[in-house]
Amino acid sequence: MYDDFYKLDGKPFQLTPDHKFFFNSKGHNRAMAYLRYGLEQGEGFIVITGGIGTGKTTLVRNLFDELSNMNVMAAQLVTTQVDPDDMLRMVCASFGLAHEGLNKATLLHNLEAIARARHAEGKQMLLVVDEAQNLPPRSVEELRMLSNFQVNNKALVQTFLLGQEEFKRTLQSPGMEQVRQRIIASYHLDPLSAEETAKYILHRLQLVGWKEDPTFAEGVFPMIFEFTGGVPRRINAMCDRMMLYGCLEELHTLEKDAVLSVMQELEQEVSFDPPGTEEAEQSQQLASVSPLHPTGGGLNGNQAAATQPSPQTLAHADELVYRIQDLEKEISSLKKTLRNEQKLLRKAILLQMDLDEYEDLD
Repeated sequence: MYDDFYKLDGKPFQLTPDHKFFFNSKGHNRAMAYLRYGLEQGEGFIVITGGIGTGKTTLVRNLFDELSNMNVMAAQLVTTQVDPDDMLRMVCASFGLAHEGLNKATLLHNLEAIARARHAEGKQMLLVVDEAQNLPPRSVEELRMLSNFQVNNKALVQTFLLGQEEFKRTLQSPGMEQVRQRIIASYHLDPLSAEETAKYILHRLQLVGWKEDPTFAEGVFPMIFEFTGGVPRRINAMCDRMMLYGCLEELHTLEKDAVLSVMQELEQEVSFDPPGTEEAEQSQQLASVSPLHPTGGGLNGNQAAATQPSPQTLAHADELVYRIQDLEKEISSLKKTLRNEQKLLRKAILLQMDLDEYEDLD
């Protein structure tokens, strides 16, 4: 709609990740460098974390575009709550291998066989796991087993893990030490800065043939940054609505009052969450799980040895941490549902007030 009005070649602010719109911000450039470094190393795990909408999936799309010219057999796995028993089946399915009705030993054998075959052809085997924060710790441990496939001390399968910030909690849990030892690099993707937000918007517009129609009044970009927190997905949603507003109002310059109108509309919608809401909840969840076996703390060597937990204690502690993680996820989901219901109730009250006022006029 607005792309015709502004004579654009396409929609610049679609929400669906598209590597063609990849914006090489400082953070995204560093994250891509870590992924490329991982490919050069050909072993271990690379971990990329970031808040919701910061562009992790776009990183994956951009990476796969680069892999098209390389000797890499890559597969992407987008996870939900995957049980350990299903993890290997999903990995096999991602690489196009048989998986239905097969036991764990057969699945591992088939994966190792294809990895050895690709190695003999001079190809690298890469598994990219997106939305890794949904994986239970035991499922992450299943992925670690793939790093045991080796030929002449060279790993046959490499894994990239991308997830939201709470994935850090999974990796830091007591039972994940073997996984942590195999992480060769990790990076946390932050939102864009105010300067990068302006460049990001112009970058996407220029890719669809923007000829400075509409233009943006001074002070508009800082308002967008403040409202979105520099999160690319939020920026896309807001700018898409601004362009639509400009089209409906037949505006060729977007002034501050137009931006304010769009902001007010978005704040009234059920899907709206103030920037930083998810990040604050995740930080609170991370802080709520305290270390179960701290070191130091003013104890001497004998006291530290005396308080060292037994393997049985650690096993129970692991199970407790997993249960706490599940409960915290449920609480977070309930909080979000409650916020949405409060917004619906507020809109219903406002609507009823408008109807009452209309009846009074009659």
